[in-house]
Amino acid sequence: MYVIIGFVVVFLCVFGGFIWASGFNMEAVGFFLHPYEYIIIGGAAIGSMLISNPMHLNKEIVRGIFRTIKGSSISKASYIELLRMLYELFQFAKREGLIALEMHIENPDESTIFTKYPDFLANRHAVEFLCDTLKVVLSGGVPAHELEELMELDLDNIKSEAHHAPNALNTVSDALPGLGIVAAVLGIIVTMLVITEGAATVGAKVGGALVGTFMGVLLAYGFVGPLSRNMESMAHGEGKYLEVIKASLLAFSKSMPPIVAVEYGRRSIAPHDRPSFNETEDAIKNN
Repeated sequence: MYVIIGFVVVFLCVFGGFIWASGFNMEAVGFFLHPYEYIIIGGAAIGSMLISNPMHLNKEIVRGIFRTIKGSSISKASYIELLRMLYELFQFAKREGLIALEMHIENPDESTIFTKYPDFLANRHAVEFLCDTLKVVLSGGVPAHELEELMELDLDNIKSEAHHAPNALNTVSDALPGLGIVAAVLGIIVTMLVITEGAATVGAKVGGALVGTFMGVLLAYGFVGPLSRNMESMAHGEGKYLEVIKASLLAFSKSMPPIVAVEYGRRSIAPHDRPSFNETEDAIKNN
């Protein structure tokens, strides 16, 4: 939602300011009605993405853009749900024995524990990370420091992959001002073809050429660049979500009580999303 609001603010302020500067001369808006400039810039940008990225990454860029519009699923409420789920899981393992976890981690979508926490279950990276790590714990004989190294290896790969899409989109953002210049140069070439047709015609063509430069810069710094930054922030937030699971699992593997293991996870949450100790305790008691 805030992404859409931001787009509207940028659009209204830029074009509203231009119309105001022109003395509210609505004919000035006609300078922006040059679709060939947009085809040149937009087509070249999309083409460069197809050239530089594998198709799965281009699809991930599109999905990432839609996720920014929808907003991040990681919030204080989702962290509280995660801590509740981890506490219930650890309590169950302590009461029934580690081997009793097997039926839950082998089929998490059918687990009587996991199905009570839909936000967690919808995060496939988190589900796989938790279940795969618990499978290693069940196998036995893995010291805590080696388990930590294993989880860190997995996290590094997940985080690296999550940042590929925003980095690729940021590359497109960096290229847009240059593509705007390409569109402007082509507009000047067109202007040279009609230079004998009078000042009005030449002025319109030059205006169209300048629109190319303008749109390239505006798209780069007003829209695409901020989108890539938003995608990067969301990827970072999803990485922090996994780090909470890592901290809690590591503490639990060291035979710490479930409430203490969950507290390790809570302390690893960024301050702006972290529930207080009392909030976490109340949520666990109401489990």
